[in-house]
Amino acid sequence: MSFLISFISDPALICLLCAAVLLAVLYFSTGYKNSAFKFPPGPTPLPIIGNLHLVDLRRQDKSLMKLAEKYGPIFTLHFGFQKVVVLTGYEVVREALVNYTEEFVDRPSIPIFDQIQNGNGLFFSIGELWRTTRRFTVSSMRNLGMGKKMIEGRIFEELHFLIEMIKSFKGEPFSLTSFNCAPINITFVMLFGDRFDYKDPTFLTLLRLIDEVMILLGSPYLSYFNFYPFLGFLFKTHKIMLGKIEDVRVILRQYMKASREDINENSVRSYIDALIFKQQEEKNKKDSLFHDDNLIASILDLVMAGTETIATTLQWAILLMMKYPEIQKKVQEEIGRTVQAGNWATYEDRKNMPFTNAVLHEVQRFITLLPHVPRCTAVDTHFRGYFLPKGIIVIPSLTSVLLDKTQWETPHQFNPNHFLDAEGNFVKREAFLPFSTGRRNCIGESLAKMELFVFFVGLLQTFTFQPQPGVSESDLDLTVPQTTFTLRPQPQATCAVLRE
Repeated sequence: MSFLISFISDPALICLLCAAVLLAVLYFSTGYKNSAFKFPPGPTPLPIIGNLHLVDLRRQDKSLMKLAEKYGPIFTLHFGFQKVVVLTGYEVVREALVNYTEEFVDRPSIPIFDQIQNGNGLFFSIGELWRTTRRFTVSSMRNLGMGKKMIEGRIFEELHFLIEMIKSFKGEPFSLTSFNCAPINITFVMLFGDRFDYKDPTFLTLLRLIDEVMILLGSPYLSYFNFYPFLGFLFKTHKIMLGKIEDVRVILRQYMKASREDINENSVRSYIDALIFKQQEEKNKKDSLFHDDNLIASILDLVMAGTETIATTLQWAILLMMKYPEIQKKVQEEIGRTVQAGNWATYEDRKNMPFTNAVLHEVQRFITLLPHVPRCTAVDTHFRGYFLPKGIIVIPSLTSVLLDKTQWETPHQFNPNHFLDAEGNFVKREAFLPFSTGRRNCIGESLAKMELFVFFVGLLQTFTFQPQPGVSESDLDLTVPQTTFTLRPQPQATCAVLRE
């Protein structure tokens, strides 16, 4: 109450609020309604808040799907003063991202990412900077073994350490988050050149910072800052987050410094090494894009997104096996028939394991891990009878694709049969787009698929996962995920029973 009284009594804040109201009235009374071009339909916006009253900021994806039932697969929303076009359903999203790849290739300006990356890096850069950085990153990751036998050996090595850690719990309950260590370490192998011991202070610090940043990214208060950045002085979530990001940068700068002191073109062992070598190669080149700000932004992007996605997917996979023990048993039986005793399943073995392959695909479909990442139009665009001006924010809803009732027989159920034919053979589905599609698809898709298969099969070869004592399968709630940058499972524990 005291805050409200001081707010009302401050003349500067009153003027600011009045200016905001005036801007809102002007914005919503003009804009594209008076344009000669047809704009997608949508709910009438209210002054200042637009359509925020219709959106659950913790589950925007579900709100967008509900609005699509009324306004169609392409509609307009207003997030505060921001006009946004939403694309829903497989047909529309795929057409936009594949057939109009150049039109929808850009990222919009998002205040928190503008402050973090300043237009640099892999995920929120645009134009030639994005194209050059992405092309270099893909090439470098392939040279370091991404998607090849070379990195599979490191995954097997990491699987050994993960299994030993799980054995140390001796069948007692432990947190699902414990599974994060292994996939995160594989990302660090690519970035830094070597794995961390699970008790290494730097490793634990990075894990903590990544976790805290991801949680803050899912905060409604951060969304409010992005909608109303000029009111940033009223919010503190983005300030806390920027501090944690800087803590990560301090660690990254130390690795960059070590790489510069020991760089050798014949021993590029990591992504950081590759970036530093490329920077030195272009040091006399005018307007080189491989400057320090872009280097550290690119590494930061991979540290954050490259660790969160596969680690969270592995958590969901184990939780779903606990929830559906009959599916877990069927996977273990297929492993027993396919993999020779004493060996680990290789990624190539997935071709002979249709049920296990279907289960892993269904895990990724069912959890709708990353509901959407916004795009914006790079040029004035005519799409499906609508005119979308250059720079308009576009949300291609991946959740609406993965839960599209026209594409999936039981979209809201965990059902591996979505990826099996009547004879039990694995079937690819065009609407399976957890990594997005088009030119902005996930850079680490091949690595993520290999990691998920090797870790998941290796864990189920070794253990049977059960709920902790006093908790039944029916008690395991999958319906209310924890909203962070991704949709995580709620904090839960598991018991790993060693198999004979």
